[in-house]
Amino acid sequence: MKQLLVAAIILMSISGFSQQEQRWSLEKANQWYEQNDWIVGANFVPSTAINQLEMWQEDTFDPEVIDRELSYAEEIGMNTMRVYLHSLAYKADKEGFKKRMEQYLSIADSHGIKTMFVIFDDVWNADPKIGKQPEPQPGTHNSGWVQDPGYPASIQEENFPELEVYVKDILQTFANDNRILLWDLYNEPGNNDKGNESMPLLKEVFSWARAVNPSQPLSVGLWKWELKDLNAFQALNSDIITYHSYDDPEKHELIIELLKSHGRPMICTEYMARTRNNRFSNTLPMLKNENIGAINWGLVNGKSNTIYAWNTPIESGEEPTEWFHDVFRKDGTPYRQDEVDLIEDLTSESKKQ
Repeated sequence: MKQLLVAAIILMSISGFSQQEQRWSLEKANQWYEQNDWIVGANFVPSTAINQLEMWQEDTFDPEVIDRELSYAEEIGMNTMRVYLHSLAYKADKEGFKKRMEQYLSIADSHGIKTMFVIFDDVWNADPKIGKQPEPQPGTHNSGWVQDPGYPASIQEENFPELEVYVKDILQTFANDNRILLWDLYNEPGNNDKGNESMPLLKEVFSWARAVNPSQPLSVGLWKWELKDLNAFQALNSDIITYHSYDDPEKHELIIELLKSHGRPMICTEYMARTRNNRFSNTLPMLKNENIGAINWGLVNGKSNTIYAWNTPIESGEEPTEWFHDVFRKDGTPYRQDEVDLIEDLTSESKKQ
């Protein structure tokens, strides 16, 4: 009898754990999406930070600038920011890092803004280091942005236990925080020619997150259609379909039609590159029409230098003829008044519905 009871408890535990690890049903995903206003906002790093480490480390965390710059977003009706974390900032100061996350969330909430936190990242510099960050290279897009956990760290499985502790601690701490909209577990896995080398960490981060089972949905955005194995895993394990598109409207529409086949809500978590004909004027109304969340790259021009296009630096550091990303100058002046008018009009309409 005792053995049967123990077996039953084990089966119940396995069943419960399996349930926790399940992807959200279509019904749950769509109900969640319907409960939110149209999701619109930007990828955010304060203008005083060159990268995620400078944003989150104690010496350079800048709540005053964060507060001021999120007020610009609030004024034009944005309600969501996508914000990158960094495991090295956590490793250096675990409790302080979580306190700064709490402080950030409190500031964002005071402006009516929810947050998508990004956990890992395969983009730009492969060797992140804690401590003082480099000064920006004049006229160079994201000259100081760093990967997380870096390369080859991201493919070295001996690093995974420490990363698991980080992911689970962060998710457990904020698992029921309604100021967090979504967990974006891994930005552009496979970038920097890693390809399928990123698959083991991608699988692990989903497994770690499902074990925590936060109240918020989990996702990893599709971004490069040639990465078939990664794309399939990301799409089939994400509660909400997220994706990036810096394409013109015609190509973007094709992506939308393909992704509709999943039957899940969609959020475009990166778009808007003016010199590629991916603009607020031709993309934001399309996304609203399709009821797709819209998170453009960049809010305020600053140390990340994302007003300059990818791989086409202006060595003098003079302002480009046309900004690539970003919406505001540091003082809150819009780069283009017609763009902020459009954003404000579309977000105002959304609130009336």
